[in-house]
Formats: sequence, structure tokens, C-alpha cells
Amino acid sequence: MLAQLSGSIIEDWWGEARCRDGEASLAAVFFSEELQDIARAKTICSECPVILECLEGAIARREPWGVWGGQLFLNGKILATKRRRGRPPKHPRPEDQLPDIPVPAHLRTHLRTA
Repeated sequence: MLAQLSGSIIEDWWGEARCRDGEASLAAVFFSEELQDIARAKTICSECPVILECLEGAIARREPWGVWGGQLFLNGKILATKRRRGRPPKHPRPEDQLPDIPVPAHLRTHLRTA
């Protein structure tokens, strides 16, 4: 869904997005490498009324990175998992667990596995 506004094209659903505050105050959270920030962004997305439209748009635009539609993107693909750099701990840390937001069946071909 695209609309024309003052000479630029915008997506109709964008005004309904929970992450949009007009000041880009959440940009650092949605484009962070830190697991805590990624978890916060995914949690915000999980309660968003336009999560599917956002995810479909990100796939169509081949977003290079960030959290879009509740999913973490890298090089235009959805990352199935993300962990800290270095050797994994013997006992997983609770703060490293990302919210699980399922990818709709019709979009699963866009998943990137390790």
C-alpha cells in the first residue's frame, strides 16, 4: 500500500507503526548489534498492529539490516538466530534469549540460517 504525499511516496501503514514517534528516538534500538536492544525492538514489534505489512515491506525492499516486522535482518534476509560474539556459554544467559516471533508461512523462504 503506497500513497503519494508532497512529492514523495510513503507507505500507508507507516503511521500506525509502534516504532514511529516522528523523532527517530528508537533507531538506535532497531539497528543495534546488542542482544538486549534487539530483544526490546522485537518486543515492540510483537505488539504492533502493522507487523505483517512492515515485514513484507522490508523483504520487498531487501532491507540490509535491523529489526523489521519483528524479525532481525542481515543482508536482506531474515536471521533465524543471533548470539553474542565469541564462544557460546555453557549455560545460556536469560538476557540473551530473543523473543520468538514466528515468520508467517508464506515468508519463510526469506529465512537465512547459519
